[in-house]
Order: sequence, then structure tokens, then C-alpha cells
Amino acid sequence: MPKKIRELKQLLRKSGFQELSGKGSHTNWIHSLYAGKITVSGKDSSDAKPYQEKEILGAIQQVKEVEENQDDEQT
Repeated sequence: MPKKIRELKQLLRKSGFQELSGKGSHTNWIHSLYAGKITVSGKDSSDAKPYQEKEILGAIQQVKEVEENQDDEQT
């Protein structure tokens, strides 16, 4: 069962991404440790498309890896 758009937005917020408004139902998300931005489109109650889930989960994973690498370098 696909996640809802609101669930993906919650995941991005918990991972430290900042929301920037876009046109219509589009929102842009940025993170200081992620190169580029993520655009999420759709109403909060809509089902997310598979590519949206994949992109968001991949971005969150990249941020976690960078954070872990920074922690390893500091110790």
C-alpha cells in the first residue's frame, strides 16, 4: 500500500529537511547535507507515486550516510 503524501512530508521533516513553498500543490525540500532539492507534488491525502517514495527514501538515506561519515571523522 503506498504511503500518503503527508507521511512522506513527515519523514522529510524528521530527517531535517526544510520545506519551501512551490506552485499549487508542489513543495520543495532542501537539506544542508543533500545536494539539490526534492519536489513533492500532490495533496496531503493523496497516495504517493512509487518514484516519489523512492526519491525521498533515497535522499533521507544519503543524509544519514553523510551524518554518519561526519561523526566518524570527528572521533
